[in-house]
Amino acid sequence: MDDDIATSSSQPNILSRVYKRYCEIHQHYLDRSTPYPTGRWIFTVFLLLAYLLRVYILQGWYIITYALGIYLLNLFIAFLTPKIDPALLEDPDDGPSLPTKANEEFRPFMRRLPEFKFWYSASKSIVVGMICTCFEALNIPVFWPILVMYFIILFTITMKRQIKHMIKYRYIPFSHGKTKYKGKEDTGKVVNVSALATEEV
Repeated sequence: MDDDIATSSSQPNILSRVYKRYCEIHQHYLDRSTPYPTGRWIFTVFLLLAYLLRVYILQGWYIITYALGIYLLNLFIAFLTPKIDPALLEDPDDGPSLPTKANEEFRPFMRRLPEFKFWYSASKSIVVGMICTCFEALNIPVFWPILVMYFIILFTITMKRQIKHMIKYRYIPFSHGKTKYKGKEDTGKVVNVSALATEEV
């Protein structure tokens, strides 16, 4: 009888197997979507528009929408910020250590929040917000124009500070418009290195 209990407890139960299988399928589709940023962001914009349409039709859940907006703003700021903040590397006596020249830009630009994690977190938060609109207990009555005004003020102040940070430390968080360096094109010709060495001798 003790052997039966030991074997039944050593085998994973059906719930853990179902959850593990769900995680594998979920990860599989995430991995497949990684090379398609445009499609991923179109999906997220569609989710956001569906959420906003739902809030507009139901005329409620403004606190949830405000919290979602602040969360998305924080994600966006983390997306624009370098992983290694130049302000933390700054020596107060010598001035900024990065960049070292006036025309030099902070390179390579590594984000604090990579694009894929930004997209994934934004999409998850919109889905959670959509689920929250299904619960009447979360529909707290509030005068929504004040929340809109607060959000606009917060967005303006935050983006102004971020832009000042970009100007001060001279970095651009996007690769569009930056110089791209290319190596020599492959002509397909095979070069015999030993023959070249004998010719030089």
